[in-house]
Amino acid sequence: MLGDPGTRTVAVYLPEGYDDTDQDYPLLVDLAGYTGSGLKRLSWTAFGSSVPQRIDALVESGAMGPVIAAFPDGFTSLGGNQYVDSIALGRWATFIAEELPARLAAEFRVRDGAAHRAVLGKSSGGYGAMIQAMCHGEHWGAIACHSGDLGFDWVYRRDFPSVLDTLARYQGIEGFLAHVEAAPKMRGGDFHVLMILAMAASYDPDPSAPKGIRLPVDPHTCVLDSARWNAWLAHDPVVMIDREEVRTSLARCGKLFIDCGRRDQYFLHYGARTLVAALSRYGIEHHYEEFDDNHSSVDYRLDVSLPWLYREIAGKVNADGAQPPAG
Repeated sequence: MLGDPGTRTVAVYLPEGYDDTDQDYPLLVDLAGYTGSGLKRLSWTAFGSSVPQRIDALVESGAMGPVIAAFPDGFTSLGGNQYVDSIALGRWATFIAEELPARLAAEFRVRDGAAHRAVLGKSSGGYGAMIQAMCHGEHWGAIACHSGDLGFDWVYRRDFPSVLDTLARYQGIEGFLAHVEAAPKMRGGDFHVLMILAMAASYDPDPSAPKGIRLPVDPHTCVLDSARWNAWLAHDPVVMIDREEVRTSLARCGKLFIDCGRRDQYFLHYGARTLVAALSRYGIEHHYEEFDDNHSSVDYRLDVSLPWLYREIAGKVNADGAQPPAG
């Protein structure tokens, strides 16, 4: 419903020496956060490293072996993506689970089998990785959720009054979207309002509303519409974990890596703690780390998760990533 392109660029990182051998490799799929794209994950970064640079350094140090990594462009005209199937944004969860791995396996020497694939991301990308485990677990040998959108009651509800105030200045959602499209630059406050609209289009799209967007509150009183809010909560991993089909999918998935900063400014650490407690209660194996930082500029956490993921999906390979000798 957004009118965004249905054909997308996917950048693919190939390990050093790929063209010189017939070796196959485990696959990593990296999901960008809100306002990001897989293409941005390749970019030069001041005082930091791109994801390919991090992989190179980790392989060179012996912390992990070589991999193929895919970086899909999931950007939308609402500023980002939650990687769920939505009539407004598209069938993103299905694309990530089924179409993308199949295409990569057809074109590159990806190691055969779901056990040798992992999906990871931070923030909205981390949420997308968790949704893969909860809804498409049979397609993955491991996932890593960095500071993912967990616990919607803490993350989103507090924003609805300020969002409505902004929308009122532009006579509603359509006026605000027209303002964003015409503005010479995006203001920080507009980004935040646009993010909430993107969540609405992801979690509870309305085919009769502008671009499928309706909010779960009364636009005049900001009173919560419980039916509409429950539609959002049906996508909250903290709530989803209590559904049997979700736990079945998690059982089919490989290992789960979850982390979050204990000073996350979006309060995502509370959702992470709640989900981890539920995983423990249901006896679902997982690895959780809480670190002393907030939500911003935490790509250094990939130095922890990438070797962890590699160990889970590499299979029977030597420490340097080479296939072991026959026999």
